[in-house]
Amino acid sequence: MQSKTLRPHRDDVLLAVASVLAGLLLWSLGVHTGNNRHLFPAWAALVPLLAIGPMELLRRTAPRLTLAVGTAAVVADQFTVGNLGTVIIFTDLMYAAVVYGKPAMARRLPVSTGLVTVVVTVVAVAWLRTPQSLMIGVITGIVCFGPALTGATLRNHREAAEAARLRAEQTALLAEMDRAQAVAAERARMARELHDMVANHLSAIAIHSTAALSIDSPATSREALGVIRENSVQGLAEMRRLIGLLREAGAGQEAAAVPCLDGLEALLERARANGAASGLDFVLQDARRPGPPLPAPVELAAYRIVQESLTNALKHAAAGTVAVGVARRDGLLTVAVESPYGDRPGPRAPGSGAGLVGMRERTELLGGTFTAGPRGSVWQVRAELPAEDGTVAE
Repeated sequence: MQSKTLRPHRDDVLLAVASVLAGLLLWSLGVHTGNNRHLFPAWAALVPLLAIGPMELLRRTAPRLTLAVGTAAVVADQFTVGNLGTVIIFTDLMYAAVVYGKPAMARRLPVSTGLVTVVVTVVAVAWLRTPQSLMIGVITGIVCFGPALTGATLRNHREAAEAARLRAEQTALLAEMDRAQAVAAERARMARELHDMVANHLSAIAIHSTAALSIDSPATSREALGVIRENSVQGLAEMRRLIGLLREAGAGQEAAAVPCLDGLEALLERARANGAASGLDFVLQDARRPGPPLPAPVELAAYRIVQESLTNALKHAAAGTVAVGVARRDGLLTVAVESPYGDRPGPRAPGSGAGLVGMRERTELLGGTFTAGPRGSVWQVRAELPAEDGTVAE
């Protein structure tokens, strides 16, 4: 893994070879940066060139090392006749150190090279006291400060682009999470609606079909078959209505009217017909006070809670009276269903517990409270729902 990390980039190899060859060509043509320096023979200008040239291979992987060697090479080049290739390679190493180096190095180099440029300019002017001495500072800025500033600008653009890309990915991820949550919530809502709409009729069908099979009486069988047919037709109609709502929602059509508390009496009439064979009677105690209309979600939730409670009574309640109570006061709509609790003779329909879960979910989604359990000799289901638009939980 380490060898793969230190392997030079193909572009860096080409850059190193081209830079060294260009420096050798300039030296062979006698192009020097300081013809008045004769401390060493002319070939000595090749030593800094050959030292700094291979550093191009490590410009991405070891920018600190390449910058140190490059600085030493360009300083040594000032004591020879000079080679333009050495200076050009140094400017590229300075640029690469800012672009590929650590963030701390990338922040320090533009500042430090800027200070070096200013100091060199001031010293040159103070020492030489000629207008031409300003060129020393200009050249220093071009060789040191210019590449560092260019590298910092490019690095800032890259980091800004990377940050924008990450934000876009996070936004897309959040959008996908929201979509998945919306799909899950919609599936749960559809499951509750399907269960509440069909479970009542299927429970009645199961109970009366079991009675028809277990009791050898033509009159009883005929009555049971009549109840089975009625519940089958009603269940099929409600299933078709739900499917129609799902299809129309995609086409942007107006949704059909949802059940409300005004339909409780009709709901209890069906329950009386379905539960007569089990010795069940159903009564409604509507204690709602006059007031503004209830929010549609609250009406639907209350209706479904009563409907599911009646379904559970048909499945499990002992013979007796099932009392349904609805009251509205102090900004709350209270729904309570009490059914006889105990051993029940005769046929029973199996249950999965999904009804209680659905009622609790409906109540909690609206910010209400829900309880269900035995209370002495009765099984009580009680839900308190917000009765005003401003109190319905979002």
